[in-house]
Amino acid sequence: MTIPHDTLVLVADGRKALFLRNRGDEQQIDLRTASHREREDRKDSDIKTDAAGRSGRAAGAGAFQDTMAETDFHQQEEDRFARDLSDKVNAMALAGEFDDLVIVAPARTMGELRLLWHKEVQRRLVGEHVKEMTDRPVSDIEALLIGDGAPPS
Repeated sequence: MTIPHDTLVLVADGRKALFLRNRGDEQQIDLRTASHREREDRKDSDIKTDAAGRSGRAAGAGAFQDTMAETDFHQQEEDRFARDLSDKVNAMALAGEFDDLVIVAPARTMGELRLLWHKEVQRRLVGEHVKEMTDRPVSDIEALLIGDGAPPS
């Protein structure tokens, strides 16, 4: 994949986002950190306010049967982080802060982002990689983008 000079590279998951810029050119990429965001991964007890819901049906002997699955609050927070991130990238595109964009994200985050991209983001998108890379060094991200074999898992 060719990455033009000054391309914005977003490496994200549901907890962390790295905004990198290619300070090199199409033949020799040189990613530099432009900014980053990270959300705190809170404990269940900090997120939950109540126990799982119960139906009004008796299960026998005065007990009630749980029929509602417990909400995955951590997943909700990851999805919210992805939505906030898409808002940021949409605003950047509309402000003309980048001409080309590459996204690296795991499948769940990528799916959330794709649903919310503005037409301007879609127009500037030059590449996507469905992979978890937020905790990897920049050299591994560069290797992934230039296709120098897959970086170590």
